Amino acid sequence: MSYQDTFKRYEIKYLLNASQKRELMKTIEKHMVLDQYGRTTIQNIYYDTPDWQLIRTSLEKPVYKEKLRLRSYGTANAAKTVFIEIKKKFDGVVYKRRTSATEKEAIAYLNRGIKLAGHEDQISREIDYFRNFYKGLKPAMFISYEREAFYGKADPEFRLTLDENILWREEDLTLRKEAYGTAVLFPGECLMEVKVAAAMPTWLTKELTRLGIFPTSFSKYGRAYEMKLSDEQTRKERRA
Repeated sequence: MSYQDTFKRYEIKYLLNASQKRELMKTIEKHMVLDQYGRTTIQNIYYDTPDWQLIRTSLEKPVYKEKLRLRSYGTANAAKTVFIEIKKKFDGVVYKRRTSATEKEAIAYLNRGIKLAGHEDQISREIDYFRNFYKGLKPAMFISYEREAFYGKADPEFRLTLDENILWREEDLTLRKEAYGTAVLFPGECLMEVKVAAAMPTWLTKELTRLGIFPTSFSKYGRAYEMKLSDEQTRKERRA
């Protein structure tokens, strides 16, 4: 498999109910093609500081924000290729940089600081800088979801993804176990992300308007963190 290492694009998010997704898919299938991976389970471990600095800053909606995560496509093992990713957002534009390694190598690097052999490129230096800048980075949260990714027939650079069964957990922060955790979305809901370098296609704009689907501010990690805080508050109130 070949994977892209750098991205620069706008990402526009929408929450769909089951009916909206069903209707929208009729139009998507006319203009877009499911990519070569089909429906994929994506598993991530998000890294953060002990006081959750990265996600707390992100939820304040600053002009610039960034995250660090480890990603696998499907459940990993020690020898499987995984991706160390930095995702940055500045003034509405998303920049993603990533490098690959085996799961064993990536964990040794991120959790214990053992350098990745042969990783002397610019992306690796950016990840090194990130780790040195944010002190005390550690695995903070596991987030998984089932994704269908499409690209445009007329413009292969135009991408659209549909994420369902978004789950999070604070325990078992490993990519070697099957996805499980607390659901982020209500039953039947789907998170759609439209990824464009410039303007959105007219056909999609018209269809979204017709179906009453509007952009929303949504972060999987952010929503999971808010749910974590809510759970902690509920437990405190029960003990009081």
